[in-house]
Amino acid sequence: MHVLVLYCHPVETSFAAALHAEVVKNLLAAGHTVDDCDLYAEGFNPVMSREERLGYHDVPRNQQPLQPYIDRLRRADALVLCFPTWTFGLPAMLKGYFDRMFMPGVAFDLSDPANVKPMLTHIKRIAAVVTYGRPRWMAWYMGDPPRRIVTRYLRRLTGNRARADFHAYYHMNVATPPRLARFMRDVGQAMARFA
Repeated sequence: MHVLVLYCHPVETSFAAALHAEVVKNLLAAGHTVDDCDLYAEGFNPVMSREERLGYHDVPRNQQPLQPYIDRLRRADALVLCFPTWTFGLPAMLKGYFDRMFMPGVAFDLSDPANVKPMLTHIKRIAAVVTYGRPRWMAWYMGDPPRRIVTRYLRRLTGNRARADFHAYYHMNVATPPRLARFMRDVGQAMARFA
């Protein structure tokens, strides 16, 4: 499969960066091709401009500012997201990627507003590798938006055809080296079996 990896963390020495490297290494070892999109390293602009919002429904002109990223998304058979959870949500950079990229003519067809059609039907697999500062019960209490975005919203854009996996490490604030190592190993094994 051709896998688009969306990575979002500003610190190259973080645990998230180590997880990202483990994801890419194991996907490649499993024979997949990988388009490794590091949003911070690439300087992705997460801010939707006034002009973009005004032209949001103007397909295909709405795609011009992001055409290289749209082409990468369209080539993908699978998506793997690697990111931390901040304030119980996606990092602003990743949220901005979704806000700008998932537009009419790319993620969905709005030509009949009463019958919106998903357009990411070429995506067969989705996975996320996510860290949380707080425990699982607190994420659950807050509604766990990252899990819902990956396992519900992204799947919906594939016509509910893609299988979605969510690999989460909760309570980074009290993480221990053995627990981190175990999660890293589990993520590596999951990516080695990714199909």
